[in-house]
Amino acid sequence: MWRPDRSVRGPDRPGLRDIDPLNRVFADAFTDRYSRDGLVGVRVPHLNKLVWRYAIEDAGTGAMIWRDAEGQMVAFNMVHQSGVEGWMGPLAVRPDRQGEGLGSTMVRLGIEWLKAQGARTIGLETMPRTVENIGFYSRLGMVPGPLTVTLVHDVPRRVGAPPQLLSATGQPLEQGVEECRRLTDELAPGVDFSREITLTHELGIGDTTLLRDGGELLAFALWHSTPLAAGRAKDEVRVLKLAARSLAAFERLLDALHGTAAIERVGRIAIRCQAEYAEAYLRLIGAGYRVHWTDLRMILRELPRQPERHGLILSNWEI
Repeated sequence: MWRPDRSVRGPDRPGLRDIDPLNRVFADAFTDRYSRDGLVGVRVPHLNKLVWRYAIEDAGTGAMIWRDAEGQMVAFNMVHQSGVEGWMGPLAVRPDRQGEGLGSTMVRLGIEWLKAQGARTIGLETMPRTVENIGFYSRLGMVPGPLTVTLVHDVPRRVGAPPQLLSATGQPLEQGVEECRRLTDELAPGVDFSREITLTHELGIGDTTLLRDGGELLAFALWHSTPLAAGRAKDEVRVLKLAARSLAAFERLLDALHGTAAIERVGRIAIRCQAEYAEAYLRLIGAGYRVHWTDLRMILRELPRQPERHGLILSNWEI
């Protein structure tokens, strides 16, 4: 009796030519996930090609794809490293190939890759309502961590105090990136956002807003303004990484981000705040930010606990 070839090969590293099939698997898998969670009728759009390019190049050799016997993409996992902090996302399996064990293989390979790179925190984020996914990742050794709450704030399109942007400091990019690295390492030893800052600058999809007191860097926020979804207009500044020496510096940085939004001619700021930073979260609420979305952070349990952080380090585990 003839049976279809269900074999899978990979992982391979994707290139720019793979963005269209990545988009198809992404949209189909997440639309199916929402439907099974009761959100029938929701259709997840394709992502902006620049966003995919950022994800692929940021992951580097951690970008992994799998193909079926006919050469069609079956699954992918974008595995990222920010110094000692490692995370996976997005990752998806084509709906018709789910339930075959490929998802477990993908996550295990991602964990192994991050361990080999020296990551001491490894995890990912999933929707809190998706109990199936929570159980799946838990069986692979991950435990629920804090919620990551996406908060948004509408900003009048007015010109406020001009913010200092990394791209406009007049100093070599490498010097500014190193300054941000030193601040991050001081607050969270080993965490490093240098690749993300540099890649954002090279692709022209955002910038880094700086806050100084005299010559001292007090805080910075790496952000993107290029639209997430393909074919959409630019409408927000999305903060991906943020470091601040204190809550006071954090609040001043929020003011600078308002000026950033005005320069970018967008009407909204979006910040992803980990719930462990309760005071920062409440400052955002007090400043008029409203809750837009929540994700549950899942963290590999077996790794040792990280040294206590100082100040604030907000880090996206999504693109």
